[in-house]
Amino acid sequence: MGNSQASPASASSSRFVMASRAFPKQELDGLRELFASLAAQSRTGGRAISRPVFLEYYQVRGRLGDRLFQLVAKESGGSDGVTFEDLIISKATYGRGTRDEVDEFIYQLCDVTGDGALTRSDLESVLASVHETVFAIKKEAVEVSNNRPFEEFLNSAVFSKDVEGVSGKSMSLSDFRNWCTLLPSLRKFLGNLLMPPDSGRPGFEVPLLHYPENICTDTLLLNKEYAWHIGGGFSQHEVQEWKLLYHSSLHGQSFNTFLGKVTNGDAQTVLIVKDTEGSIYGGYASQPWERHSDFYGDMKTFLFKCYPQASIFRPTGANKNLQWCAVNFSSENIPNGIGFGGQPHHFGLFLSANFDQGHSFTCSTFTSPPLSKTNRFRPEVIECWGIQMRGAQDEKLELVKGTVLERFKEDRNMLKMVGLANASD
Repeated sequence: MGNSQASPASASSSRFVMASRAFPKQELDGLRELFASLAAQSRTGGRAISRPVFLEYYQVRGRLGDRLFQLVAKESGGSDGVTFEDLIISKATYGRGTRDEVDEFIYQLCDVTGDGALTRSDLESVLASVHETVFAIKKEAVEVSNNRPFEEFLNSAVFSKDVEGVSGKSMSLSDFRNWCTLLPSLRKFLGNLLMPPDSGRPGFEVPLLHYPENICTDTLLLNKEYAWHIGGGFSQHEVQEWKLLYHSSLHGQSFNTFLGKVTNGDAQTVLIVKDTEGSIYGGYASQPWERHSDFYGDMKTFLFKCYPQASIFRPTGANKNLQWCAVNFSSENIPNGIGFGGQPHHFGLFLSANFDQGHSFTCSTFTSPPLSKTNRFRPEVIECWGIQMRGAQDEKLELVKGTVLERFKEDRNMLKMVGLANASD
């Protein structure tokens, strides 16, 4: 079917032949069927997929969608639309190419004006499209923190390249790669635009946030945009449902209360802090918060910034100083509190046991800069969210919520944290 629709000249092109080899026969047959279906809807005599049909199928909104169509149709010139050869060559390059080929394709994709210079204006258009696609596609009300979506993402971008005829600096390919490293949710989204829209595309999923009905959303640090950003650091199956376990305004700014709330079965947690300077940042703890006299944790742990810049900082392997939780130790060498990375008294992020002060230093564990404006800060709001999976386990937790058994478990966990569990038996 696909061969009869392709012109002899393009079908025999070396690029098309090479690209076709990137797909198993069954997958290539599936792409032929997809092309035939979309071309039939396009009123092009089966020769090509029209722009409206292409954009409707792949569900990429705004100028980014237009640029995607333009790049995919580039091979044939795009006068009729996307041909079968265009589709195969683009999918082979974008989905099956080398890292350099994929990065170059995405870099060109974000140059929405097609003038060869990736400017701040281009990124604003890209991020507006991302916001509209990821959130509006679910027809949800989205908390927008400012007039320009993902302003914090823009604030993390570096523009170091001079381009003739362009005023101001533009983003080099190296700048772009570094930017995507800081924003893995964005990189996942941009890297999966040509996947079937019903396949749970990485980068398109937004965590579901669960919190008490009596809490005003204005008091929450975490909104859907920040959750999407932080969730980019997880594997896809982990970005499902997040449950508010602790909020300092709701539960009081108490370390003991915090430990009682977060040690009740949720192994994976996201800690978020807003300091008195207005900066928002935190860390993802892949292991339970348990009493230790030294660092623990695994390489899934990471630090992040949400405001005024958005970034994620993953472990480098330089050391294993990932997660810290010290309770009721009397040694000055074991500071009581919770933290991530670095060294005792010089953490990548640390909250003291009184929850009234903290610090953040440059950290080789995550190659992270200080997360706060000054190394030492005072927290204004502290939140902790548990990462949960959908299913029977969640239902079971809901059944015992608020019962004597639940409260007993919380008390036991607190005793364990302070090292008194055995003495109470």
